[in-house]
Amino acid sequence: MAEKRGGAFMAGVVMFAGALLLINGLLNIFQGLVALFSDERLVLTPNKLVVVDTTGWGWVLIISGLLMLAVGAGVISAQTWGRITAIVLVCVHAVVQIAWFGAYPAWSLLMIAMDAVILFALTVRWSEVRDRFGETPWSDQDEVRSSATEQRIPPMG
Repeated sequence: MAEKRGGAFMAGVVMFAGALLLINGLLNIFQGLVALFSDERLVLTPNKLVVVDTTGWGWVLIISGLLMLAVGAGVISAQTWGRITAIVLVCVHAVVQIAWFGAYPAWSLLMIAMDAVILFALTVRWSEVRDRFGETPWSDQDEVRSSATEQRIPPMG
């Protein structure tokens, strides 16, 4: 019983990680679009941020955002390729946030914290999560029991 609850908890954590990947992807796409079309809205301090070209940086953000969306969908569907790709992508994303740290310290710390949560969810007890995602919610007999009326069994009197 405790193992089932632990598996359900970890499945929920992995679903949360998949949702965070989707959110990270959307945020990267939004930042990339801002860098491409409205680069005067970017705050660039040459001595605190390493960026060669805002157009190139915008495309990198858009492509990484699209990858995160695809990988997030793979993680939510409990695909092993999604998990492995997500681990690599999130590690790279966390390292890249160091380049942003001088210009946007609060944002970089938030993104690194989100990446750490995602990494935790994807590296702990993956086999339990795969098993849990393979089950249908109504197959667990501990969750819902039908009443006598729903089963059409007359009550014992």
